[in-house]
Amino acid sequence: MKKTAFDISSRSHQVVELKNRRSLWLDITKVASELMGKIDDEKLALLEEIDMLYRTLCGVLYNFVPTSGHPGGSISSGRIVESLIFENMDYNITDPDEPSADLLCYAAGHKAMGLYAAWALRDELVRAGNSNLLPADINKRLRLEDLLGFRRNPTQETPLFKSLNAKPLDGHPTPLVPFVKVATGASGIGVTSGIGLALGALDYFGNNPPMVNMIEGEGGMTPGRVSEGMAAASAARLGNLVMHIDFNQASIDSNRVCRDGTQPGEYVQWDPAELSYLHDWNVIMVPDGKDFKQVLAAQVLAASIDNHQPTAVVYRTVKGWRYGIEGKDSHGAGHHFMSEGYFKYSVGEFQEVSGYQCPKLEGTPTAEEVEKCFYDTLMMIRRFIEEHSELARFAAERLEESIKRLKEKSRSPREKAPNIEVLYEKKEIRSELVPEELKIAPGTKTTLRATLGKVLNYLNNESNGGFLAAAADLLGSTSIKLAGEGFGEKGFFNSVDNPEARLVAMGGICEDAMGGIMGGVSSYGRHIGVSSSYGAFIAAMEHVPARLHGIGQQAKSNYNNKPYSTWVMVNAHTGIKTGEDGPTHADPQNLQLLSGNFPRGVVITLTPFDPAEIWSLVVEGLKKRPAILAPFVTRPGEIVPDRTALNIAPATDCITGLYALRRADMSAKQYNGTIVLQGSGAALAFVQEVLPELDKKGLNLNVFYVSSAELFDLLPEEKQREIYPEELSMEAMGITGLTLPTMYKWITGYEGRKRTLFPFRHGHYLGSGQAHKVMEEAGMHAKAQLEAVLDYAKMIEAKHNM
Repeated sequence: MKKTAFDISSRSHQVVELKNRRSLWLDITKVASELMGKIDDEKLALLEEIDMLYRTLCGVLYNFVPTSGHPGGSISSGRIVESLIFENMDYNITDPDEPSADLLCYAAGHKAMGLYAAWALRDELVRAGNSNLLPADINKRLRLEDLLGFRRNPTQETPLFKSLNAKPLDGHPTPLVPFVKVATGASGIGVTSGIGLALGALDYFGNNPPMVNMIEGEGGMTPGRVSEGMAAASAARLGNLVMHIDFNQASIDSNRVCRDGTQPGEYVQWDPAELSYLHDWNVIMVPDGKDFKQVLAAQVLAASIDNHQPTAVVYRTVKGWRYGIEGKDSHGAGHHFMSEGYFKYSVGEFQEVSGYQCPKLEGTPTAEEVEKCFYDTLMMIRRFIEEHSELARFAAERLEESIKRLKEKSRSPREKAPNIEVLYEKKEIRSELVPEELKIAPGTKTTLRATLGKVLNYLNNESNGGFLAAAADLLGSTSIKLAGEGFGEKGFFNSVDNPEARLVAMGGICEDAMGGIMGGVSSYGRHIGVSSSYGAFIAAMEHVPARLHGIGQQAKSNYNNKPYSTWVMVNAHTGIKTGEDGPTHADPQNLQLLSGNFPRGVVITLTPFDPAEIWSLVVEGLKKRPAILAPFVTRPGEIVPDRTALNIAPATDCITGLYALRRADMSAKQYNGTIVLQGSGAALAFVQEVLPELDKKGLNLNVFYVSSAELFDLLPEEKQREIYPEELSMEAMGITGLTLPTMYKWITGYEGRKRTLFPFRHGHYLGSGQAHKVMEEAGMHAKAQLEAVLDYAKMIEAKHNM
């Protein structure tokens, strides 16, 4: 060690202790020996047999869908999941959609192989043990036959996939599968979505909420949004949340993800227990995650802790245990198709116990032959279960007991529980009917963001607190705090001290976690989650959570034919008029990240220019039931235009997404073209300063405003053509405070695009300064707009007079 003037030897190091924990740190072997001793050997033997079948199914799935899936982590988490679904969760196998049931969220979406294997095994055991427990609707089951659809596309043409109506099972979980509420798999999204589910369940049911169990591994805890989410869950005191951590120390590239004893981690210098305790989660250590006694006891203990803190159960496991390939080598890889390793390890134990010989294929078999062999292997497992009736009866009885426990819990919505359905059912909540208290007189100076906050607050009161809102340390700045006014004490939601509050702390400046959590809140189905930050950050940082929420909602709708559950992503301080903050914050690019980038109906963006449009756009957007509703609102105060005096259309016309502020008189001799406006700053400058000058000059123009590209897209094509005929788009020029590609839909002609004004027209990011000076630098202030429009109008007039 280099000599210094200071004593920095190991003897001088201070041991730092975390202070004032509300949480507990427990070792299951030290606190639950009596409970473990009561677990009888017969139950353990049957669970061992179930685990053998589960591991066999994981090996079989990888064999028949080679180079695909994650056998190692699926196997190491198996006993955790089996203990939950057969022993320790309170749910109803007959009704996967029972709202009061405990949930299991595969936050570690790469363990989907394990999820499918566990679900199919459970279904098969119940089918053989007591088929009356199974749902009558086959869509609400995941059968053994459905495993033929593992990582298969819906267009799969093989005969058994089609004839048996097998489900196409995605590579990572989606709600197309029963009992799955959110899509997971992208880094950290599963944990944050699971936290959102727990928040939604706790707020709706109050003091007797369903438990939300998450399956994750230490590698899945390394993304930053997971730490952010864990902080939020602790601050909100989500005592109904348990994260079951499959701590196997192996990822794709490393066999020592975390620090382990004296060995430093290759990725992080904490272990899952330390990270959890840092965030004030209860920690239950399970030294041997392969020991059913320890696993079962830890889960019972986790459910019994009543200190209102979330809990992490940390199981030490071995990735790929008994699979013949362990550690990182089993993460995304396994035994080759029909290899010696497959028969020795994947199905070897099953063959030894059953006495069966699993079918083989040689040479280069056809897809049909592979599928038939796959099916025959699955049918061997069915035969084994049918021949071992005591195993099937055990599983069925455990699930009957689960149903009984759930009924005994008598969970019901809390008094004054949220009711968001009123937003869609109440006749008085209509886009064209602005409430008196939300009407804004012309000449009033206000902000789009404040008006949005007031609209959300009105709807929050109507829905009995159905909106839970959060911001990245910007509640006041983005005005989203207005959405929570009048609910609970001032400050943030806390299940113990402030349960009626509608504002949720997100761990600080945490857009990443906030998106996943609010998507999870909405996915629970009883709330509308609202996230808010600078548009410069939130559109990019919440793009992945938005994509997974959209995937999840589309899958859910395909599963149960119900509409999407909406999450509102507020892109505040949008555009270049956030000038003083400079180009890092005053971002015109955010709309392009969301608009036009999702399947039809999944995302609806709102781009109002006048505060008077906010009510109509928000209500119309919500009524369309998108997965994500994304308003783009600006920071500066603006003068509300007098539409009557300006001779432009009323604000309620904005609900068509593109609307004519003014239409040209096509019977007049003079015609000067079509202007399409987008973005508040650009449109207000045009309407309040440029348009009066054009009127003085007698120009005859069509003037349109883009209030929501997606609302326009949802109109019937005939109505779209009526509002905006194709010939207008071919001649139109645009003025937008956002990016040029967001105008391509409206401006289709070469000349019009060349003339369109947009912030990057001069090929550089803009500087800082007052809003009007940044507009000037961009060439988008009123003087520049007027010059550009006059030149365009002259060109159009000449063209029409030829």
